[in-house]
Formats: sequence, C-alpha cells, structure tokens
Amino acid sequence: LLTRVEPGELTGGRSALSVVTLDVTEQEEAHRRSEQLLRELSTILDGTTAGIAYLRGERLVRCNRRFEIMLGLPAGHAAGAAVADLLADQPTAQALLRQALTEDGRHETELARSTADGTPQWLALSVSRAPASADAPDQVELVVVLTDVSRLQAQQFSLSDVGVAYLHEGRIERANAALARLTGYSVDELARMPLAALFEDESSHSNLWPQELAALATAGHWRGERRMRRRDGRLSWVQVSKRRVDEGGGARAGIIASYVDIDERRRAREAVQLQAERTRAILDSVLVGIVTVGDGGIEWMNRSARRMFGGELADFVGEPIAIVATADADHPLRATHYLQHLAEGQAETFECKLRGRDGREFWVVGNAVVTGRGDGAATGGHGSQVTFALLDIERRRQAEVSIAQAQASLQRIIETAPLAIALFDGPSGRVLRLNQMAAMFFGRPVEAVLGRAPQDWFADADAAQLLADLHTAQARNEVLRREWPRPARAQGDGDGEGELRVWDMRIVSLDNQATGAEPQLLLVASDVTEQRAAEQARFEAAVQQREMLVKEVHHRIKNNLQGVAGLLQQTAARRPEVADLIGEAVGQVQAIAQVHGLQVGVSGPLRIKPLVEAITASVTRTFGRAITVQVVGLAPHRFALPEAESIPIALTINELLTNAIKHSTPGDIRCVLHLDEARLAISIHNPGQLREGFSLAQVPPGVSGLGLVRALLPRRTATLTLVQAGVEVEAKVVLVPPSITLLEPL
Repeated sequence: LLTRVEPGELTGGRSALSVVTLDVTEQEEAHRRSEQLLRELSTILDGTTAGIAYLRGERLVRCNRRFEIMLGLPAGHAAGAAVADLLADQPTAQALLRQALTEDGRHETELARSTADGTPQWLALSVSRAPASADAPDQVELVVVLTDVSRLQAQQFSLSDVGVAYLHEGRIERANAALARLTGYSVDELARMPLAALFEDESSHSNLWPQELAALATAGHWRGERRMRRRDGRLSWVQVSKRRVDEGGGARAGIIASYVDIDERRRAREAVQLQAERTRAILDSVLVGIVTVGDGGIEWMNRSARRMFGGELADFVGEPIAIVATADADHPLRATHYLQHLAEGQAETFECKLRGRDGREFWVVGNAVVTGRGDGAATGGHGSQVTFALLDIERRRQAEVSIAQAQASLQRIIETAPLAIALFDGPSGRVLRLNQMAAMFFGRPVEAVLGRAPQDWFADADAAQLLADLHTAQARNEVLRREWPRPARAQGDGDGEGELRVWDMRIVSLDNQATGAEPQLLLVASDVTEQRAAEQARFEAAVQQREMLVKEVHHRIKNNLQGVAGLLQQTAARRPEVADLIGEAVGQVQAIAQVHGLQVGVSGPLRIKPLVEAITASVTRTFGRAITVQVVGLAPHRFALPEAESIPIALTINELLTNAIKHSTPGDIRCVLHLDEARLAISIHNPGQLREGFSLAQVPPGVSGLGLVRALLPRRTATLTLVQAGVEVEAKVVLVPPSITLLEPL
C-alpha cells in the first residue's frame, strides 16, 4: 500500500492530519518486472560479443561493457561521454554518426584500431535511428552496434584467391599468399617492400600514385587497371582496388589493396578489340554501308554508310536509324519488329529510298540482321542490337528506268517499223513476241501465232522449212540469211494463195549464257519484192546493153580481121617469096574472124557445128579444095564451146584442115564430128601417108602447123592424135567438159 500523510488545520485553530492510502500492488509488480527485465537485458547485453550503445544526440546515454572494451575504455567511463571524445581517433566513424543523426536508415562502416598489445583489430560499426520518444519527440536517439570482425578479415585476407595487401605510407605492411603467387615474391619478401617495386617503372609510379592518393582522400576508394612487374621482370595486367581505412586519425590512415590477375582477360580483350578494329577496317573498305543500331540508336557505321548518309559518325551516334528514312510511314527503317520476328543471325531483305543529310534521295537494297538480344552474350552487355547492310542501287534504279524507257521505245519502234520482227524460244520454237508485219509475213493473226510453235499455225512444208532455219541459225551461231517467196494473203484467209512476195529473212541466235536464260532466236524479214523486181529490170537492161556492146565489138573485130587478111593477101601477091607463110597467117586470121562473126548474132556459148562449117568454108575458099563435113551421134545443136575456148579450138581446126590440104594426095578431105553425152571428137581425114616412125612428141613447138595445135589445145580437157588409117591420115581432137558445153535439147 502507498500511504500519504499530510498535516492540516481545522476550523477553530485545531491541527489535523490528512492520510491517503492507495493500493499500488500492480504498479509495484510492474516496477519489479521492469527492473527484472532491465537486469536480464543488461545481463544479455553484457554477455553478447557485440558492443551496443544508446546515444541521445551526440552524447552516449548508456552502453554495455563490451562496447567499452572494444573502444579500450575503463568500466563506467562511457556513459554520459560525448561521441567526439569516445571516437577521437576515428574521424570516419564520427562522420558516420553525424550522418545518421540527419538521415534515416542503417549506416555501416569498418574501423581499424590497435589493441593495447599492438594487435590490429577490425570493428564493424552499424548505426540506426531509434523511434522518437513521446517525452522528447524532437530529440534524435541512435542505437550503435560494434562487432569485432578481425577474425573474418584475417580469414578473407589469408584464404582469398585475390591478392590482398595492407599498405601504409607507400609500403606493404602485410600480404596474403595469393599476392605472393601473383608477384612471384614470398609473403616475407613482400612485407615492408616499397609499393613502387610492383609498378611497371618509376615513371608509372610517379604518375599514378598521386592520382590514387587523391581519389582515396576524396572518395575513400580507387579502382583501375595497370601493369604489375613480377619478380622475374615480366609484366602482367592486374585490376587494382584500393580502400582507405582510418587508424588513429588521418595521419595514420592505411590502405587495403586487392589485386586480380586479368592478364589473360586483358590480352583476350585486346585481341578482340584488335579483331574488331581489323573487322571495321575491312568493313570500311567495302562498298556496302554497314550500320549497327542498339537500344540507344546508331552505334557505329562504316565509311560507305557515312558517305551514303552525307555525314560523319559523330553526326549520327545516338540517333535513330529512321533519321535517314523518307517521310513514308511504312518505311523499313521505321519498323520495330526485327527483334521480335527474326532469329539470331537471320536476315530480312528490303528495298527503300533514303534521304542523306545533304538532302539527296537515293534507293538502297538492304538486309536487317539481329546481332544481339540484350542478354549481353553477343553485345557485351550493351543491349539489343540490329545491324543493317545497305547497298546504294540508285544507278541500278536509274538504269532500270532507262532500260524500261528504252524497251518501251523499242517496242514502239518494232510496232511501227516496216520490218517483220519475231522472237522465238530456242528449245521449243515458240513465238515469244512479234509485230503486225511479222503476222503479215506469216499470214496469220498475232493471236494465232503468239506463244505457239510454227507447226501449230503454219503449213507443214513451211513449218518444217522455218524450224530447219531456226535450228541452223542456233547451231551456227551466226546470221542466217535467205530469201523466202511468200504468197501475200489477208491474215484471216488461211492458206489461200495471193500475190507472191519476196521476203529477205535473217535469223540470228541471241546468246543468253551470261544470264543463264534459255537461248532465243530473232527473226527479221523485210519485203523486197519491189526491190528485187527493180534489180531484175536493171540486170536485164544491163545484160541487153552488154550483149549489144559485145555484138558490136565482135562485128568490129571481124571486120578488122578481114581487113588484116586482105592486107596480108595483097602483101603475098607483091611478095611471092613469102606467099606461103602469109597464106598460113591469112588462114589463121580468117579462122579467128569466123569465130567473131558467128558471135555477132548469138550470145553465150558458141555452137560447134556452125563454127566447123564456117572454118571449112574459109579454108576451102583459101585453098580451092572441097572439104566435106559429117555429123555422127547426137544432135549437133546441143554441143557448144565456151567463149574462152572458142578461138583456140577454131585455130586448131583451121591448122588441122590446112595441114591436111598441104600434105594430102588428091582425093576427098572429110571433117567428121563424133557427138555423144560424154565428149566431142573432131576427126579430119585426108588421103596420104605418114612417114615411117612419125610421132607427135617429136613435133617441135611453133607458130603454125602441128606445133601451134599442140600449144593451143587445153592439156587437161583435150587430146590430139595423128594416125595412119589405111590410105588416109586421121587427125583427131577429143574435147571433154569443161572445154565443151552440153546444152539442153531444143
């Protein structure tokens, strides 16, 4: 019970006491339970390995004994002390506590200190704000927990595969076995070794060490890559991470450094970079524009793409690929489906128009290839990636337009040209194209011919002839030309005959080996009926004029030769001593004159019978002795002498007749023509006797007699014999083609 006694005064001046008794059993029990709980909590806190303290503002209210031991304080000296006094040698911890007073959340750091015996000790400091008190809601209260992590640090330091060293004042204080393996030194050798010994050279240390110290002073940590010199002098790349630890103030600050061997990774990365540079150099040399587009826009483009887009790489990096697209809403470069619909390495082809930075518009054909899916496997962790390959086909498009225009113009020319033009398929002979003139040439409508072979719309004989010409032209691979008379008929008249027209037809094979297409044949025909008629008229006129001129020439030659013969005869009369020789010459001249005289009235080959009769008559007149002409065999009008052989044969007959008259005895002289299909024989019979042992081979060449005959006769197509036939001497000349011409019967 709780009793309260209070003195008082009653009316009348009498003293009195006021006594109030309350039942405080519940309050007492609660107080005892609180004290018991406080003792239990104090026991628990004193028994834990963590140091725990409660701060109000920057002053410590209470803490457990472990907290005082960790900070090296006597028992009971921590309560009521200021934080600045308790952590005077730990400025990092003081800054962390001040930060916790102003910011919510948990704040953690690690402290390094030395115990009384000099053993290094690592403490983990964790600070969090306590809930505000109802009595003082504006007062900030903190709960501070200190944990000894020295053993864990030692285990991490010793068992890690990462080289770890504790640095102080530019020297290595301690190092683990991993760093010893990495450097080639032993752990004992690394102790107290100057850090500069692990740098590439002195200049590298002098340049990099101040930068590391500056970063540690401002941020508390530094990370980078550099070369480390090993004990054997070799250099290897390492990744270095350094963190500052405060130990008794800023002047005693140490550094924990970790070293990771990245030499192989660095060399692989350099090899990949070198390969990438080589690949990009190769891509810069190709004529195809290559553009790599990532999540953030254009990442890279080669020289051809930069030239195509009219700018430099810096002008396009980070921009969407659609920056060079035209205003077309369905433009392929505005599409976003490539990543969703294309597999890795699969390409989609498109053709579109682009606009460069200079305003030039041009056509390209391109491929879009997915080269990364955003998982880092293909893009090095840089997100999704699509590569575009673009080929400028503006010239090809212009060429296609020009070709289309040329083909249209050619088609108009073909349709309006006065030529029959048809294109045939080589293997099948089908008509692929033709114009109206070709339909007129074939005598069929265009619809009946197009797409069909000649045997389907032509008469059998004409189809066979046309197919043979097509195959010949294809086999010879050169222009086949011939004239083909075709009846002119209306296109719907079928095979009805009309006026015969002459067509000059030419067929040429079109070589399609370069394109791999089937061979084709082009037929071009022109109507040359009027041209051929005009040519024939001019030819006939020329022939008539020539025949007239030839007749005039022969007539004049005959007259001149007869005049020469007359002069020779006059000379022979005045000069009897040479009369015989001149007589022979007169006979030869008259024989030639007879040939020209016979050719005055006719043209072409000279018929043999009139020539023989004319020469025998001339010899008869000269010598006054009769000569009989006989014909044996075929009709004599079918045998004629070519123009080139007529004079030599006439001279030969003249000489043989003259020789027969001179060397014969009185009697009949006969000239017999033996005519058959294979030859012409002229035999001259006169009475007489050859001297014994006579041979034509013994007759010397000369200008008269047998010597002249041997010289005049053609050696391959004429033979001469001179034999004794009873009481007669027979001289025979046998002529075979081409010295004779066999004409058709009348």
